[in-house]
Amino acid sequence: MTLLMDVLTRLEETIRSRREAGGTDSYVAQLNHRGLPVIARKLGEEATETIVAALSGSNDELIGEAADVLFHLLVLLDNMGVTLADVTAELERREGTSGIAEKAARTD
Repeated sequence: MTLLMDVLTRLEETIRSRREAGGTDSYVAQLNHRGLPVIARKLGEEATETIVAALSGSNDELIGEAADVLFHLLVLLDNMGVTLADVTAELERREGTSGIAEKAARTD
């Protein structure tokens, strides 16, 4: 496993553990207590902040915002019962397929 996957897997486990613990002692537990709409909005906010950081030209700010997006995405996935393994399996399925071809093959 790569360092990236090690870090993301540990983070996924921490998020799951804090959600399962419940209460309001952690940010993850607070987000889950407030529900999916709040988690989704927070991910959207972080995505917007990432775009702004990218357009501002500051790599340091972009790195921080990208980390926030990944964190909040993992919180959302965990809330929905989706694992990193599910997402990486989908990425692996798409590997080697042109983005144009993959999009054209969608039925929705």
